Amino acid sequence: MILTHQLWRNLFQAVGLSLIPLLCFATDYGVTNINADWQYLESNESSVEQALTHSDWQAVSLPHTWNATDTVDPIPGYRRGASWYRKQLPIGQAENHVLYFEGANMETEVFVNGHKAGGHVGGYLGFEVDITPFVTANSTADIMVRVTNGYNPDLIPSQKADFFIFGGITRDVWLKALPSAYIQQVRVATPAVTQETATTEVHYQVLKTGSTVATQAVVSLQNPDGTTQLEQQLPLTLKGGLNSFSVSLAELPQPQLWSPDTPNLYTVKVALVDDSRTVIHQLDTRFGYRWFEMRPNQGFFINGKRTLIRGTHRHEEHAGVGAALSNQQHWKDMRMIKEMGANFVRLGHYPQDPEVYKAADELGLVIWDELPWCRGGKGGEVWEQNTERLLTRQIEQNFNHPSIAFWSLGNEMYWVEDFPGGGSDEVIVPYVKKLNALVKELDPSRLTTMRKYYPGAEIVDAFSPSIWAGWYGGAYGQYEAALKDAMQKYPAFLHMEYGGSSHVGRHTETPVSVDGMQGAQVSVTEAVNQSAVTSVAKDSDWNENYIVNLFDWHLSVSESLDNFAGNAQWAFKDFGTPLRPENPIPYVNQKGLVDRAGSPKDAYYVFASYWSDEPFCYIESHTWTHRFGPTEGRPVKVYCNTEKAELFLNGQSLGEKQRQYGHFPAHGLVWQVPFKDGDNELAVNGIHADGSQVTDTMTVHYTVGESGKLDSIRLAATQQSDGTYLITAEALDSAGSRVTDFSERGYFSVLNGVGQLIDNQGTPLGTSNIEMANGVARIVYQPESKARAVIGFNTQNFKGAYLSVN
Repeated sequence: MILTHQLWRNLFQAVGLSLIPLLCFATDYGVTNINADWQYLESNESSVEQALTHSDWQAVSLPHTWNATDTVDPIPGYRRGASWYRKQLPIGQAENHVLYFEGANMETEVFVNGHKAGGHVGGYLGFEVDITPFVTANSTADIMVRVTNGYNPDLIPSQKADFFIFGGITRDVWLKALPSAYIQQVRVATPAVTQETATTEVHYQVLKTGSTVATQAVVSLQNPDGTTQLEQQLPLTLKGGLNSFSVSLAELPQPQLWSPDTPNLYTVKVALVDDSRTVIHQLDTRFGYRWFEMRPNQGFFINGKRTLIRGTHRHEEHAGVGAALSNQQHWKDMRMIKEMGANFVRLGHYPQDPEVYKAADELGLVIWDELPWCRGGKGGEVWEQNTERLLTRQIEQNFNHPSIAFWSLGNEMYWVEDFPGGGSDEVIVPYVKKLNALVKELDPSRLTTMRKYYPGAEIVDAFSPSIWAGWYGGAYGQYEAALKDAMQKYPAFLHMEYGGSSHVGRHTETPVSVDGMQGAQVSVTEAVNQSAVTSVAKDSDWNENYIVNLFDWHLSVSESLDNFAGNAQWAFKDFGTPLRPENPIPYVNQKGLVDRAGSPKDAYYVFASYWSDEPFCYIESHTWTHRFGPTEGRPVKVYCNTEKAELFLNGQSLGEKQRQYGHFPAHGLVWQVPFKDGDNELAVNGIHADGSQVTDTMTVHYTVGESGKLDSIRLAATQQSDGTYLITAEALDSAGSRVTDFSERGYFSVLNGVGQLIDNQGTPLGTSNIEMANGVARIVYQPESKARAVIGFNTQNFKGAYLSVN
């Protein structure tokens, strides 16, 4: 995509800046997306000359990571090293040419026509490389980029963090064609905001690289509807190099405030013009008027109004693409979070793609933006320089986003130190104070925070201890007491991270109760060494029923606790981690409300039943299709956000129930269902306050009695609309009924090498090495032409089942 000066001019005049007689842009400047048509070389070569000796370059598009699938394949470890990217880039007539990388992990060198033009140390943040000295107008430049995610203890996050450090150019890249004087940065501060008035300070930097005809700067403020509220014309005197300017705009009456319910966005436009009112360069930025507070022992406030934080967390990755998500995939995640009813997202544990902040601004999601100091303790001088530079850049890059309320200094910083003594309080506390002071100097308007470093609790503006009631320790029934205790200890307390893992399709009629697992440690704080404790996390089967109950209980507490600032569930989506090789889906943290491909689990609907405004009902659970029990049937829960609900079994009403918000479990929407032997049709009508209705249906195969012992495993193939086949392995007893308590790890394979399994996705349908869930495992097979394939499946104790697939 290219934004030419003609398009900028049209936009510029359409929104009101025609108040001054702007004419046209003097030459064809613009910002061009250059994601397409790159070549990729997977090689650790250290020089351009060595890289060019290779002939095995491959065509790729950006964003790209070489760790798209190897992080969650069955082989331990993932590629940590260097790779090369190359592109032939047309160069126009502009006086300056700058490459802008939204992010490349973790260390980057950029070469132009064989010369090193610049680079960046550190991942997750954008950076510019001025290529002007190395290119010629109206020519083609040879761009080569070397990126490495190799081990470097002087870079945060620590290698011991509980997530993968993906390598590659993982975000968009742009070419900026710029005049001899151009605006490099616009920063908008709102030092005084009330319901009645707001003040606006615009700080902008202009880089002059040669002679220029720019004589004025025009600064304008646009309302959320696009109309021009005010503008100022300022004389412009430029010296060679970087020039900094500030202007205070007229006081704005009755500002339209930004909040999760009303995400109003204003725009500041800064234009450089000449004496004839021709625009030389223009830069726009969006921002919002709002203010955030943590009032001691009272909670979190937005614009003076107490707001309960209803949140989740997000890692930047997706099945099949790793960290190289498209903008559409970023937006999908954020929209699903908003549609669930959340108003808050903690970005764990690093700055994320620019589209994520843009989405939060537009959708109305409060952001906790975190410095990637995650575990490892504190390093030496080089480590400090890198950390402080990255924190400074993070704040400068994201300053204008109204959604950001918190700058987090880190997470679990003292754990598993990388440097001798680097985890001691004597080392970390002074450095936390230094970072906190740096943030306050750069941005006094926002709150500082961090999680799970107790000696630093009083340094920052808000603090979260570790509370994992019912997962890493204790019982979920302890949650309210744990919150009240933390509120006493930490006046500016909010709770980041709670929940647990769920393996899609695994269910039980007897999940661990509200009182917890017998013999589990009493403390609700996560122990560093889980092998030394008994916990639901380590010693249960991760069934979905338990997690549904845990979240239901947590929400019933947090939604009703006086003066509680709020909490954020960990995490929205399943994500990869090198630290969990033996999980039911290997190398995947399965605490998500959706799986790694974004498909909702049962837990997603629990949150929606508390928070979402869009009417819905969901029968627990669509993946629990085979059930055993007594002749009188089993209870069934339904999660709705409607005023009432009526459940039907095989067309017969089981009665209508009034929803009691926060009543455990399921807001009181629980029916005893007299299932008959065989297939049963369940349906629910949710009745909204205005009389409108929503429905949900599912089929349950019910067997009176108990599940039998494994006799065989049957493979079946179902062709899907895209031509692939869904392969299902089902454990059966001697009567042909599903063995729902069979949970061994199973292994899919293609025996004759025809076609391929859609594998290494880290999802319930994209993992060939996966624990069975209620006696079932599935994977998708991509056929090759019309050749017949043989699919195999085995477990440690079952020696094999085979299926021919066309």
